[in-house]
Amino acid sequence: MPRLRQVPREEMTDPVVTFFNDRLLEPGRQGTATGSPGDWWTVFALDPAIFRHCVKGFQLYRESSLDPVLRELGQTRAGWARQSQFVYSQHCKQLRALGLPEEKIKAIAHWAVSDLFGELERAVLAYTDALVLDGGRVHDEVFAVLKRHLPDEQILELTYITCLYEMHATMARALRLEFDDRPDPIVEVPAPDGYGTRDISEDLTGRPAT
Repeated sequence: MPRLRQVPREEMTDPVVTFFNDRLLEPGRQGTATGSPGDWWTVFALDPAIFRHCVKGFQLYRESSLDPVLRELGQTRAGWARQSQFVYSQHCKQLRALGLPEEKIKAIAHWAVSDLFGELERAVLAYTDALVLDGGRVHDEVFAVLKRHLPDEQILELTYITCLYEMHATMARALRLEFDDRPDPIVEVPAPDGYGTRDISEDLTGRPAT
């Protein structure tokens, strides 16, 4: 379950909130058309001002002059790099809708060793990793390829949209929304019965710990 309260439909009064709720969460259907639970919408309905700000941001990339495939490569890789199953899954679907081949979508996870991407696509994926994994530390050679292919306006759009979806990936994980409502995978694996409090260093060194 999400970590915050979901707003029931009868408590929604903001017209923007109700518009999206009624459009995406149809009565009688469990979750959204993409198969997600839909709880992003019901949790963000807690604050209509934040909800409105978010959906305005979603509309931005529809107005972008950037090639939508490049945009979605950045968003999908941002979801993978930030470990958000929700953002990654949703934008894999969007790339598929744009006609990207299945093998190319799957290769986003290991793009650095794939020969399926062209020079600009590789630069977009490398730039995304620099934004998400390296905190914005971008090598000049990566940026030079972007500059060679894209006008400054589109590089700004790519930067903004990719960082926007990194933010959404982070929030989805923190609040356990949608496909990010899952246990943390890093937990202690118990030792076999009878192990007790044995000191593993004795097995590793052949000597009792001192």
